[in-house]
Amino acid sequence: MEVHAHTHTARKKWTHYFWEFLMLFLAVFCGFLAEYQLEHKIERDRAKELAASFYDELKSDSVALETVKIFRERKYAALKYLQAYFQDSSIINCSNTFTIQLLYGYYTFSPSFFEPGDAILEQLKNSGSLRYFKSSKLQKLTGDLSVAIANLRKRNAFEEVFYRENIWPFLVKYNDMKWYDSIASKSKEFFVTFLKEYEKTGGDVQFHFDNPENFERKPATNLTGVYKTILKGTGDSQYRIYSNLNSKMQEGLREEYHLK
Repeated sequence: MEVHAHTHTARKKWTHYFWEFLMLFLAVFCGFLAEYQLEHKIERDRAKELAASFYDELKSDSVALETVKIFRERKYAALKYLQAYFQDSSIINCSNTFTIQLLYGYYTFSPSFFEPGDAILEQLKNSGSLRYFKSSKLQKLTGDLSVAIANLRKRNAFEEVFYRENIWPFLVKYNDMKWYDSIASKSKEFFVTFLKEYEKTGGDVQFHFDNPENFERKPATNLTGVYKTILKGTGDSQYRIYSNLNSKMQEGLREEYHLK
């Protein structure tokens, strides 16, 4: 009887240990699942937060780009006019129309450049947060957008160098500073206020070339034509590429994270 009782007691202990192990295993497993779900939710929330910030940045840039594009189209039209004018029109008696086109084409420098905001994009790349975007489409678009921004900035730098090394010397050579000072004094925000008003209503202040008898038509025509070509080339290439990628990225973020 004692031996039988001992065997029965040992079997109960084995069963007891088995259930303890099973309960412990289930507890650890459920804890693991809960932690996994929590981390997954945190990643989803973080991804949506970054996506919303990125989306706002892209929207803001698209608005800014449209403003710059409108100005650049106006500048391009002015350069086209000047290129034709320099060939055979009067340099001594310049018309109001010529004055307006010259100011838009040669004097206005901003906002002819679009500078994209990439704070969120750089955060995504440098912090490793890009992994939160599970969509391969969004990851590819992010990479393409980064390349487009780099190329756009290189093109902006190229335009800036061309302006500084070619347009400024032209103005230094032919500009009449007394004329410029007389119109610049009419408004503290010359190109924002005075030029638009001057274009709308006309005015009696016309451009005067300094030493017009020394004006060289052929170099001036060629310079204007090259500047016009560079301006159009930037718009048709880097600006258009960025604009398309920006639009696709916004669409992808809306679809993936239900943004508005």
